[in-house]
Amino acid sequence: MKVSHIILFVAACLTVLTSCRKEDVIEKPTVTPVEPSGPADDPSRAVVGFYLLNEGNMGSNKATLDFYDAASGTYTRNIYGAANPSVAKELGDVGNDLAIYGSRLYALINCSNKIEIMDAATCRRIGQVNIPNCRFMAFDGPYLYVTSYAGPVVIDPDYKQLGYVAKVDTATMEVVATATVGFQPDGIAVSGRRLYVANSGGYMAPHYERTMSVIDIPEFRVVDTVDIGLNLGLVLADNCGQIWVASRGNLYDIGPRLYCYDIAAREIVADLEISVGDMWLDDDLIYIVGNEWSNVTMKNTVSYAVVDVRSHKKVADSFITDGTETRISKPYGVAVDPVSKDIYVTDGRNYVNPGDIYCFAPDGTLRWTTPTGDIPAHIAFLRK
Repeated sequence: MKVSHIILFVAACLTVLTSCRKEDVIEKPTVTPVEPSGPADDPSRAVVGFYLLNEGNMGSNKATLDFYDAASGTYTRNIYGAANPSVAKELGDVGNDLAIYGSRLYALINCSNKIEIMDAATCRRIGQVNIPNCRFMAFDGPYLYVTSYAGPVVIDPDYKQLGYVAKVDTATMEVVATATVGFQPDGIAVSGRRLYVANSGGYMAPHYERTMSVIDIPEFRVVDTVDIGLNLGLVLADNCGQIWVASRGNLYDIGPRLYCYDIAAREIVADLEISVGDMWLDDDLIYIVGNEWSNVTMKNTVSYAVVDVRSHKKVADSFITDGTETRISKPYGVAVDPVSKDIYVTDGRNYVNPGDIYCFAPDGTLRWTTPTGDIPAHIAFLRK
């Protein structure tokens, strides 16, 4: 099915909702005209749109999927239920990561302990992989790699359960191996033949983790453990043989940092005082949105930044140039279209009600904004 038919397919599915799920009330998709990304008849359009995974507040079972059609300039909220009317409880509880790999769309649903696998062109469900307290994903060859806290959601300074990375065969959708890492592993990235995993210790405050586990992919075992910083979160690999790791600090006297680890030198080569709520690599630039909460002041500090991976320096305090960042209360997610270079920022607002997504032109001026689901967070661009 062609990508341009996604919305038509979802609309057709609405006609069978009553017969398929008589006992459930499904919120119908909402289509909002916004603005197309370039000429509708542009034959060179490589990115035809994106999916947005809304996390939903923990315990609410309100993770949802939205879709932006770049050709028609329409934004459709909550498409999963209509595309999959026979699936009970829809997506699940807390959407924590999203990716398109090959022809499939992968949505990691943290508190539902699963990765939902869909056809990327239609959003129709193919299957799922069950992994307890799963967090983030990375892909290499025929395998999906998933970080897992392994244990229950509970705050305990004496937490005993180490986390692991699950190796999933994308063809069979089965876990074929696991590698034990540190406590509460979060971000994961692939560089060369190795996986880089950020251990957070997030359940163990004030005894947070500080390490990054390095896994050899062919042997699938930890071959190095690197001391990076306190309470590690997101990880990304650039094109210069470097791993960028975000540290969240302890919310008291140790603030957030962004570290750059040189793989060949096996050392930290940059330590930046930057809060990272989310980050996105585009070419040699990292776009960052930050929400720094302090348990001392009981206040949240919003920030934006752009970092050059070659110079290891912050080259801009913001990528928004027209002052419209004042409309965003809680910047939660960021993404950059690899072709148009439009920049997308999501606003979590109060983390309970629907949020918003903002589209900025490459020069940092606002193009459009529209409501989303609850806690809009993770974007995956869909190519032809």
